[in-house]
Amino acid sequence: MKLEGVKVLDLSLFLPGPMLSVMMADHGADVIKIEPAGEGEPTRHIGYEKNGASVWFRNTHRGKRSMQLNLKSEEGQAVFWALAKDADVVLEAFRPGVVDRLGVGYEAVRAVNPGVVYCSISAFGQDGPHRDRPAHDVAVQAMAGVISLNEGQDGKPAMPHMPVADAFASLTALSGVLMALLRRQQTGLGDYLDVSMFDSVLAWTPNVTGKIFATGEPHVPKDERSWGGNAMFNLYETRDGQWVVLGGSELKFAQNLLKAWDRLDLVDYAALPPGPGQEPLRAFFREKFREKTRAEWEQWFDGLDVCFAPVRNLKETFEDPALAQHGMLAWGADGSEIVGAPIRFLAEPAQIDPELPAINANAGEGWRS
Repeated sequence: MKLEGVKVLDLSLFLPGPMLSVMMADHGADVIKIEPAGEGEPTRHIGYEKNGASVWFRNTHRGKRSMQLNLKSEEGQAVFWALAKDADVVLEAFRPGVVDRLGVGYEAVRAVNPGVVYCSISAFGQDGPHRDRPAHDVAVQAMAGVISLNEGQDGKPAMPHMPVADAFASLTALSGVLMALLRRQQTGLGDYLDVSMFDSVLAWTPNVTGKIFATGEPHVPKDERSWGGNAMFNLYETRDGQWVVLGGSELKFAQNLLKAWDRLDLVDYAALPPGPGQEPLRAFFREKFREKTRAEWEQWFDGLDVCFAPVRNLKETFEDPALAQHGMLAWGADGSEIVGAPIRFLAEPAQIDPELPAINANAGEGWRS
């Protein structure tokens, strides 16, 4: 597999770091998860459980090994350094400054292992005015201005559906780690990555910052293309109280749909800029979609060249046979569901190890040979 022989020492907790290291484990990396003393990784005990393990922990820590270390003790320090001297990657997500106070920061590790790729994930980065501000995903999203864009039907901001700050930081960090490992092949030297959840969210706003940069004015979400201002890029309620989405604002899709309904007289509205000018078309769609149930609309749209989709709940999605066929849903020997690996290589594909490490199960071990 692509990462066979890569040794990862993961001190991170919760979601961004563990997701990074589980993706590396799926592709052959040897990941040792360093858990704090006591109850260990918090997600062992958070949320719903099945077959004796939390679903969250199962899908972020399968295929890893577990050691509990007290980095404030001489014994814990000795074990850490025995591992760090041979590690390819060290991953941490403490608050800025913590690893240096513990004596296990980048400079200390680099002194004994110049080739190490050391990655720190934090809410706002290792420097700057927000550095010491405590925050998890939702607070970072709020500070980054994206929760204000997540406006509900009542015009008020809603809680975000996905932890995008966690997710973007994890993927940003994974990309940086792999770049640094690639560069190390030429130089023999590792590097230090300062990955900010806040920065990672802002990096994904090029398609929605137009009004701010062009006019200096904030968005009115309901009038913008991405959040409801475009009739062909919007949510509509069906007769049975379900919802569907039109998700392609290109004029050709509006022409295809309105032709099928014999309402090409409305197509000019679709050509207008997003906002109030398109309201007659949005009003028509609202009325039209209430004529059938969601299931009936799914059947009606089948084969029509229009970006249409039912608004499914997550249970419905995981019941879709396409997930198992595509490898995004698998099962362990005990029947526990496993979310698959999204990076699909033709050669050396991911190999998911469904085994979960018991807490501190690998105490005293070194790297696999």
